[in-house]
Amino acid sequence: MTATDQRAILTEPRSGPVRALYAGNARSVMQRGWSATRSTNWLVIVSGFFEPIFYLLSLGIGFGALVGSIQTSSGQSVPYAAFIAPALLATAAMNGAVYDSTWNVFFKMHFAKLYEGMLATSLGPLDVALGEILLALLRGALYAVGFMIVMQVLGLTLSWWALLALPAVLLIAFGFASFGMGVTSYMKTFQQMDWINFILLPMFLLSATFYPITVYPEPLQVVIKAMPLWQGVELVRGLTTGDVNVGMLWHVLYFAVMIVLGLVLTTRRLRALFLD
Repeated sequence: MTATDQRAILTEPRSGPVRALYAGNARSVMQRGWSATRSTNWLVIVSGFFEPIFYLLSLGIGFGALVGSIQTSSGQSVPYAAFIAPALLATAAMNGAVYDSTWNVFFKMHFAKLYEGMLATSLGPLDVALGEILLALLRGALYAVGFMIVMQVLGLTLSWWALLALPAVLLIAFGFASFGMGVTSYMKTFQQMDWINFILLPMFLLSATFYPITVYPEPLQVVIKAMPLWQGVELVRGLTTGDVNVGMLWHVLYFAVMIVLGLVLTTRRLRALFLD
């Protein structure tokens, strides 16, 4: 599509219930965000890539030499580094998607007033939601691809099923990004935004990231299994270790529902905030 065509879409008035929500131009929102990120925030993005690698080197390689092998939830015995690596991969996808769909969105919404300008054009709230979510998804994908390369170099992918880990982490990132932007639309202050880290940190530590879920009491296991990161960790761990079964489809369904609910929530909130 040429620049002239894009300008025509941006200036064309919205009409009809569907057109009011979606003009089919979410890529313009994504392209604008990516251009701004490349010019101002690239160092922040690069720094976020190294966090899971440091965890892997210190705990998986260093501490893992003392632990040896560990059993997965299905009873499969794998090296400790191979046990935590897929969990860190899922976490990398989550972090990349969440930080882009929360803090960046919070700034654009309350300080840059960017969405008010976008929605004054033909763009609908679903265009803005999809564009921002896809931008966050791209950041999560970059983290995941980089980390998967590190896993391959260290010999921590134990099965050819690991090829499906990339679409799996994209699904995870999409779920967190869509829901993260919707939740951020309710935030008014920086103090409220701190609740995001307050939720992410315990979820990271408890979601069978560093040890099997069986170490917890059964009532706590039920709570952990309801958390999205545990769903993602189990999905990616099954693929990278070759422990594939039909039950993994429930993890896929979990994130599919999370994506749909997140898109609906975000679209409704943008419409309520800037159009109604």
